Amino acid sequence: MIFTPLPLEGAWKVTLDQREDSRGFFARVFCAREFGAHDLNTEWVQVNASFSRAEGTLRGLHFQRPPMAEVKLVRCVSGAIYDVIVDLRAGSPTYGQWTGLELSAQNGAMIYIPRGFAHGFQTLRPDTELLYFHSQYYSPAHEGGLHHADPALGINWPRPVADLSPRDAGFAGLETLDPIP
Repeated sequence: MIFTPLPLEGAWKVTLDQREDSRGFFARVFCAREFGAHDLNTEWVQVNASFSRAEGTLRGLHFQRPPMAEVKLVRCVSGAIYDVIVDLRAGSPTYGQWTGLELSAQNGAMIYIPRGFAHGFQTLRPDTELLYFHSQYYSPAHEGGLHHADPALGINWPRPVADLSPRDAGFAGLETLDPIP
């Protein structure tokens, strides 16, 4: 695996080191030793899948508050997404800033998202599926969200929004949130 730090401290792009031959490829998606060598989370308690039918589907921006704040590792296994994270950590020099990158089945990239970040994505192709590794169990009592089109964030989503849940459409902007301790 190739670990590349992202502009927001603690966030990483993790690229598969694919061993290819005539049959296709083989690659490790996770190795506790390699993640530990970068001081990253090495224990996952839940793995979820997400499937979106339409190109332009937007999911997020979601997060969990302490004590259920979670680390996520996200990989696109079919299709492609534009993945966005927003720093919501109290006292962070990059509070309220975002970064994004394309994850696809073809590019073999994953994103490592530290605690205290909101996360969302927009599909770039139809029939897109993701796998999410979580360091904490999902807790509805600790979940939160941030509006994807908040002008204070200025996220440049690459497609018009084709599908958005009523829940995600109802999230408020950054100015209404308390930073995550």
